[in-house]
Amino acid sequence: MSDFSSEQKILLNQGKMLPVMEHFYTIQGEGAHSGRAAYFIRLGGCDVGCHWCDVKESWDATLHPLMDAEEIATIAAKHCKTIIITGGEPLMWDLNILTKKLKELGCTIHVETSGSHNLRGHIDWITLSPKKVKLPKEEIYQMADELKVVIFNNHDFKFAEEQAAKVSEKCKLYLQSEWSKREQNYSKITDYILQNPKWIASVQTHKYLNIP
Repeated sequence: MSDFSSEQKILLNQGKMLPVMEHFYTIQGEGAHSGRAAYFIRLGGCDVGCHWCDVKESWDATLHPLMDAEEIATIAAKHCKTIIITGGEPLMWDLNILTKKLKELGCTIHVETSGSHNLRGHIDWITLSPKKVKLPKEEIYQMADELKVVIFNNHDFKFAEEQAAKVSEKCKLYLQSEWSKREQNYSKITDYILQNPKWIASVQTHKYLNIP
């Protein structure tokens, strides 16, 4: 946060302001709620830094405008009552003010996270997408509603099983190919799921539909 002013840092730490890379109304393309209308709030800032990340422009929080948390909540709730907070890594920030306002406005709140930071906020659905370079906090495993493991290479199947062993029985298990490897990986994912039917295939349908 070196490029934020002292005043901005205080507001960020309090969760009153958040670095918003983009926000938009679209259809959820992945996981258990695929196909559902949702309003996305993509926050800037990420300290995980996956080499295959498709939103690397989100990593530097200082590149994105700060927005009042209650204001962005009000904008989002006018469009839809299903709100998805993503990033970047959204749990870098205190989401209490944002999510409190969203709940007051009758919203159901989802967060998409690597789990590398403590959860601060009122969240109804947690999509945990763990990364090898910075593993989730232990306490978030039992809180996750769905586990989404991105498959880039063959070793990721082993990593997926290691992560699945840590979540609760209620947690849905998804395997999703890294986008650039999809043509070769989905045949592997299909074979793997047929042998291990506890897993479900997740496809980035929004990219096929050419929507955000």
